[in-house]
Amino acid sequence: MTFEEFVSARLGVLVRYATVVTWDPHLAEDIIQNVLVRAQSRWPRISRMEAPELYVKRMVVNEFLSWRRRRAARTVPLTGEVLDGFLPSAPDHIVQRDDRDAMLRLIATLPPRQRAVIALRFYEDLTVDQIAEILGCRTVTVRTHLSRALASLQNALPATLVTTGEPS
Repeated sequence: MTFEEFVSARLGVLVRYATVVTWDPHLAEDIIQNVLVRAQSRWPRISRMEAPELYVKRMVVNEFLSWRRRRAARTVPLTGEVLDGFLPSAPDHIVQRDDRDAMLRLIATLPPRQRAVIALRFYEDLTVDQIAEILGCRTVTVRTHLSRALASLQNALPATLVTTGEPS
């Protein structure tokens, strides 16, 4: 598969993936552009890999994390643009939309690595081992990020949204 064929077939998926990881559609586009420029020059080597798309996704995560290091931390504005087409749509009820919007806003406040782990685990449905490979860290580090992210989200949620696992 040529680089042009790869980009033609997978660009939409990569942009959605980057948007979920960054929670900023404009930053996602910038990151994808930077990654694809670098990937094009390395494409002969990347295309021979067992999973070239996984490698490019790892490049996206690495670019996002290094991008965040280069810039001062800032609040990520969460607009309707981010929501469209990236998460499964719930029935059109105002309460459910409010709950989903609240959760997305909370996820956007997480530190970059925790946000990346949440996106990889729940959007990409990857295992802890796969996430560790993408992030280039140990599985225990991924579990720590995931645990801290989920604890932060649970502590930030209103009590009515937190399920305790006990039947009502």
